[in-house]
Amino acid sequence: MRIGAAKESYAADEALFDTAVQWRWLLAFFALLAIFPFVATPYWLFMACLVAINVASATGLNILTGYTGLVSLGQAAFMGVGAYTVAWLEINLGTPVLLNLAAGGLMAGAAGMLVGIPSLRVKGLYLAIATIAASVIFHFIFANWTSVTGGVSGLTMPPATILGLTLDEPRHLYWLIVPITVLMVTGAANLFRTRIGRAFIAIRDRDISAEVLGIRLLRFKLLSFALSSFYAGVAGGLWAYFFRVVTPESFPLVMSIFFLAAIIVGGMGSILGGILGAVFMTLVPEALKMAVNWLSPWLPDAVALLSPVRVIVFGALIIGFLLFEPQGLAEIWRRLRRQFHLWPFRT
Repeated sequence: MRIGAAKESYAADEALFDTAVQWRWLLAFFALLAIFPFVATPYWLFMACLVAINVASATGLNILTGYTGLVSLGQAAFMGVGAYTVAWLEINLGTPVLLNLAAGGLMAGAAGMLVGIPSLRVKGLYLAIATIAASVIFHFIFANWTSVTGGVSGLTMPPATILGLTLDEPRHLYWLIVPITVLMVTGAANLFRTRIGRAFIAIRDRDISAEVLGIRLLRFKLLSFALSSFYAGVAGGLWAYFFRVVTPESFPLVMSIFFLAAIIVGGMGSILGGILGAVFMTLVPEALKMAVNWLSPWLPDAVALLSPVRVIVFGALIIGFLLFEPQGLAEIWRRLRRQFHLWPFRT
C-alpha cells in the first residue's frame, strides 16, 4: 500500500508525474502505441486514428471550457477552418504536411480569437449562443466562398506525403496522427503548470477575483479561445488528411455538441477526462453496433429492430453520467486509484 509521495522541492511538487510507477505506466503505454499498428486490423487502425483526432479536438475544448470556464459550441467550425486551410494549401501550393497543419492551427486560432471577443461581455448560455452564431457564419462561408472552399462540393485533396512516403492508408496515417496528438496532449498538460494555465483556472473559478489579482481578463480569455481553436484547427487538418474530402457538411453543429459531451462525460477540467471522454464517445457507438451485429444470427431483423435502441442506449449512458457521475470518467479512474493505493482501508 502506498500512502503518498514525499515531495522535497518545488520542482518535485510541479512535476507532471510524481512517482516512478507513473513513468513506467507511461512508457508501457507508449510501447503499446508503437506495437499497435503491427497487430491491429485495418478497422481498428481506422478507429485509432479517429479516436486520436477526437482526443486532440476534445483536449482543445477542455482548455477553453473545462479550465477557463468559457462554454463553446463552435469547436467543429474551428476544425473546419483548419481542414479547409490544410486542403487549400495542399491542393494549390503543395507545401509540407507539418507546415500545412501548423497553418491550419494558426488560422483557426485567429478565427477563435475573433469569436472570443464577446466573452468579456457575456458568458454561460449567452456565450454558447454567440459561438453557435459564429458556427453558422463559418458554415455559410464554407458553402459560399466557392473560389476557395469549392462551395457545397468541397475540396478533394491528395494524400499526405512525408519524405517521399505517401500516407494514404490508416496504417500509414497512424504514424502522423497519433504522435501529433500525443504532443498536443502533453503540451496541454504542461500548460497548466505555467502562469498562463493558472490564470485560466483563476478566471474559471472567479473571474472578478482574478481581475482584482491583476489578471487581464480579455487577454487571457482570447488566449484561451486561440489555444482551443488552434487544437481544433490541427485536429481538423488531421481529419482532412484522414478523409481527404472536406465539405461544409463535414463539420456540423452536432459535431460541436459531440465534443462538449465528450469533455462532460470524461471530466471537465481534466486532461485525462478529455481523453477518456473522446474515447468513450467514439468507441461506445461502435461497440453497440457490434453488439447489434452479433445478435443478427439469432434475431434476423436485429439491425432494423435494435438500431434505434442503440441510439437510445448511447443517450441514456450520457444522461447516466450527468446524473450519477457529474465529474466524469476521470473521477472514476481517480477513485479506482485511491482504492488500489489504500486497500484494505476504505477511502
